[in-house]
Amino acid sequence: MGESSVRTRRWTRVEYDRLIEAEILGSEDRFELLGGEMIVKEPQHSSHATSIRLVQRVLTAEFGSGWDVRAQMPVALDEESEPEPDISVVPGDPRDYRDAHPERPVLIVEVAVSRLRFDREQKGSLYARAGIADYWIVNIPDRRVEVYREPVSDAAAPFGWRYGRSIALGPNERVSPLAAPAAAVVIGDLLP
Repeated sequence: MGESSVRTRRWTRVEYDRLIEAEILGSEDRFELLGGEMIVKEPQHSSHATSIRLVQRVLTAEFGSGWDVRAQMPVALDEESEPEPDISVVPGDPRDYRDAHPERPVLIVEVAVSRLRFDREQKGSLYARAGIADYWIVNIPDRRVEVYREPVSDAAAPFGWRYGRSIALGPNERVSPLAAPAAAVVIGDLLP
């Protein structure tokens, strides 16, 4: 008797949302939907949580009114992905998203303690595929922020896309979000 192959089931965003609405998945279930797979989210270390709050505070001040800086809330990227980035910046007011999650953040920020490679490769490819022009990783272990821009097609990348340009900035350097070019975010202000 031959060995059978292992099969997995892929989920759509609509199916995932139904699991949440039916309370099969709840707030204690720390999953996010990435490319049709339910992925367990990174544990909340205290430095991770502190950095999320710092990033939210800084970006709220820098973007100002007319922007919603959201912490760990769903983004409807495509039919098979509903990640919950540590921070996403979307135009408008929270009430604009009462009936549907935002689809096109102008900036996504992930804070990494133990899953740096995952955030670079998997999430970076997913966000590039969705056309997110500005993606940052707050790299806590190395005390820097990695800035990724210019999504390009790449068949070797996990989701067929990657970022064509990246820079790593230290605590004393500054970065301007593409959607708020007058802002000058000090990297050290985002680090715990």
